[in-house]
Amino acid sequence: MFKKKPSQFEFIALMAALMSVVALAIDGLLPALDIIGQSVGSESNSDNQLLIIMIFLGLGIGPLLFGPISDAIGRKPVVYVGFLVFVLASFLCIHAQSIEVMIVGRILQGIGLSAPRTISIAIVRDTFNGDYMARIMSFITVMFLLVPTIAPALGKLVLVMYNWQAIFYFQLIIVVLVSIWFWLRQPETLHSEYRVKFTKTLAIDGTKELFKYKQTIGYTLISGFITGSFMVYLSTAQQIFQHQYNLEHEFPFIFAGLAISMGAASLSNGSVVIKFGMKRLATTALYTFFGVSLIYILLFFNSENPSIEILLVFFALQFFSIGFLFGNLRALAMQPIAHIAGIGAALTGFISTLMAVPISTLIGRYVETTALPLFIGFCICSFLSILITRYLKYDLNKSSR
Repeated sequence: MFKKKPSQFEFIALMAALMSVVALAIDGLLPALDIIGQSVGSESNSDNQLLIIMIFLGLGIGPLLFGPISDAIGRKPVVYVGFLVFVLASFLCIHAQSIEVMIVGRILQGIGLSAPRTISIAIVRDTFNGDYMARIMSFITVMFLLVPTIAPALGKLVLVMYNWQAIFYFQLIIVVLVSIWFWLRQPETLHSEYRVKFTKTLAIDGTKELFKYKQTIGYTLISGFITGSFMVYLSTAQQIFQHQYNLEHEFPFIFAGLAISMGAASLSNGSVVIKFGMKRLATTALYTFFGVSLIYILLFFNSENPSIEILLVFFALQFFSIGFLFGNLRALAMQPIAHIAGIGAALTGFISTLMAVPISTLIGRYVETTALPLFIGFCICSFLSILITRYLKYDLNKSSR
């Protein structure tokens, strides 16, 4: 049935598809948050934000199970199990009658989708190395970001034509198609010499091994701060644009335009990372991310929201910086741990998500009448990330003496 190894373009597209189901499950729901909230008895915007934030909690928990198993039995079976969990969780969401049940369903969706997201990163690490790995990750990110550009619009279209439950059915159709594609075209990438026997202590042993690598831990922490910042935007974007700016109909197009900004940066990163190196590009992007957020705070502290045009310029600059961060940070964290790629991808994803969920929940509570708290969160998270890069550089120089 499987005839030959996929081309590099198909490989990139397939890995992006595995990740894109996550984006579809998150962004496709954004236009329907208010309606879903009313349907399941939610009483506030903050509660509605949990429908976005809690799926990330599942995305962080799931890899702790799926990562170690993938290092023992292979990458492909784990992806299928994850998709099955997602399907069951989706039906729980469809029939939810309370906000609590919906939140449980979203957490379980995240747990299920953590398998394809985590395993896709492990597959890339199995296949590529160094700056070239970062280049491949950048191109995967570009294709992955095509989904957020259209997901809210698709969600809005399905909502208008049918109902909010139909959004979940649409996601299920996509999952089935991606699963079939993955089954037919992607070979197993876990090399026999890297297979480990699954034991009760496998995760513990992998964790001990992971913490030997300061670079991996450092860039994982940075990824947590940046992911947390971005999650605040995802969970509050509908509130900012539809409630604060009264742009309900324009929201899907605004969201798409900002996603394109990230995609353009990721595409640029894929073109220049071999020349400049992923570490240099990531550091430059961090300083830019910090600088833009600080300027916004200085200009609009204790004032109302600026015009929508000014806000979009600042958002676009921030997300352009993020486009240089996501792929490079994951590649930098994964670079030293090829021998435990499955467990490594799982643990780094868990740590960054464990950080990101409370960060986004805390900051999101303050985004009520203006977008200022969002940029304050950007500023704090990027500043702490810069401190970590300075420590890593100091530690590297100290070790080389």
